[in-house]
Amino acid sequence: MANHRERLGVFLESSKFQNFIVSLIVVNSITIGMETSKSWMNSYGGFFDQLDNIILGIFVIEVILKIYAFGFRFFKNAWNIFDFLIVAIAVVPAAGSFSVFRTIRILRTLRLIKNVPKLRVIIEALIKSIPSIGWIMVLLMTVFYIFAVLATNLYGSDFPQWFGGIGESMFTLFQIMTLESWSSGIARPMMEVTPYAYFFFIPFILIATYTTLNIFIAIVVNTMNELHIQDSREEEAKMVEMIMTEHKKSQEQIEHLGAKIDELLQREK
Repeated sequence: MANHRERLGVFLESSKFQNFIVSLIVVNSITIGMETSKSWMNSYGGFFDQLDNIILGIFVIEVILKIYAFGFRFFKNAWNIFDFLIVAIAVVPAAGSFSVFRTIRILRTLRLIKNVPKLRVIIEALIKSIPSIGWIMVLLMTVFYIFAVLATNLYGSDFPQWFGGIGESMFTLFQIMTLESWSSGIARPMMEVTPYAYFFFIPFILIATYTTLNIFIAIVVNTMNELHIQDSREEEAKMVEMIMTEHKKSQEQIEHLGAKIDELLQREK
């Protein structure tokens, strides 16, 4: 029984089966997007529903088989729990007060994160970067608050629509940080009234947009490199362990063969 479960677990985690699941996720995501078109639904609505039920059934069977193969170990893996929750939400009947669950079927697309190793590395890097990112957010909010107070005091009376209060100022600064219409929509109209307003905008953009956000990106990239190095070391450790195991087996076979030879020699004597 144990060997049967192990073989099933190996099959479920094999690249061929995972590629099959990824293909189903992609197909399901495309059909869910097509369902937003009334013309497509009028022509192929029944087919989409049947295909959706078939794919969902395969996902449910996959989770059940994994629970059977891995037992309680299935729930020790965070990605398996993520898969389980996504499929469980999809199983809830999408009718009546639960009709919203039909809309969030698109969450099944998130399973790509678990099934595609490169995406999984990115998400793991983001999660492990959260503590450092939190301090970057504190720094960014401090910069926002300081510049919001300055902007409200300097420009609040002349431009209340942008800097009339702390809230308005912080929202305007957020727009400026994203570089969305900050020059033609905010800075240049202000410079017609206050010509030296660029002494305020340029330092803010340099600090908030180019410095702070680049530090954020650097933290994520550094974490991804650390994960890559960690994975490489784990693979090396597994390889060394496998070589040592094979070496031990070879030694045991050689010793067993030597014992057989000694036994044959003694019989001949």
